[in-house]
Amino acid sequence: MVNIISETETPLPSPCVSICVLNDDDICVGCYRSGEEISRWGRYNNTEKRAVFEAMQERAKKLNPFL
Repeated sequence: MVNIISETETPLPSPCVSICVLNDDDICVGCYRSGEEISRWGRYNNTEKRAVFEAMQERAKKLNPFL
C-alpha cells in the first residue's frame, strides 16, 4: 500500500526553542538541528521535516545524557 500525503497537510512547526547557538559540530544546542537543516526548514516538506525530527532525537540523546 502506498502512503499518499495530502497536498493540504498542515506544515509541521519549527522545533526552534529560541536558544540559537551552534556548537563546534554545527548542531544547535537548543533544537539539535544542523545549521543546514535550520536554513532549509521552510523549504522542507513534512516527510523531510519528520526525518529531521528523528535525527534531532538521536543527536539529543548523544549530546544530552539527561534526555
